[in-house]
Amino acid sequence: MSRAGKRALDVALSGFGVLLSAPLWVLIAAAIKIDTRGPAFYGQPRVGEGGRIFRVLKFRSMIVDAEKETGPLPAGEDDRRVTRVGRLLRATAMDELPQLWNIFRGDMSVVGPRALRPEEIDIDSAGRPVPLHAIPGFAARSAIPPGLTGIAQIYARRDVSRRQKFRFDRLYIRRQSMLLDVRLILLSFWITARGTWEARERKF
Repeated sequence: MSRAGKRALDVALSGFGVLLSAPLWVLIAAAIKIDTRGPAFYGQPRVGEGGRIFRVLKFRSMIVDAEKETGPLPAGEDDRRVTRVGRLLRATAMDELPQLWNIFRGDMSVVGPRALRPEEIDIDSAGRPVPLHAIPGFAARSAIPPGLTGIAQIYARRDVSRRQKFRFDRLYIRRQSMLLDVRLILLSFWITARGTWEARERKF
């Protein structure tokens, strides 16, 4: 698939998605505000194409200042930092709905490697912290825009290492095509409908 073709698909899908889901944005924002104090939206720095840092937009699914005591710790099962509304949002990936705007702007693509935080690390077999840029495959995955969904997001279990997830990303880079993107998008809709983004123990 050509770069221009992929970008055209991104603009069409994200633009249509924002217009179609606009009423849902209002309902989600209201539910968040009713459930807990704090803003409905929040932004986070993420690593984009070529290592460029951009700010991703999401619906808030955790309490305010959730990382004040723990630092940038990913949410675990029964994480007390996740709000009641946030649990539903995360299970259906609705917390990531505002990223459609990031896609429309060109920060992201609909399909691609997950957009990671600059400060994220991985742990090697000896239990030592390893920065993302030192993990094999990081440079390759950074050569294309990060995606809202992708092979790693769908097929890799949540608890596997970044090193293993990067292998899925490199597989996507080698095989990317319009047909593959459409298949991954449809699978993503299926997982959202089932509300199983937070409990992907089996392959879809």
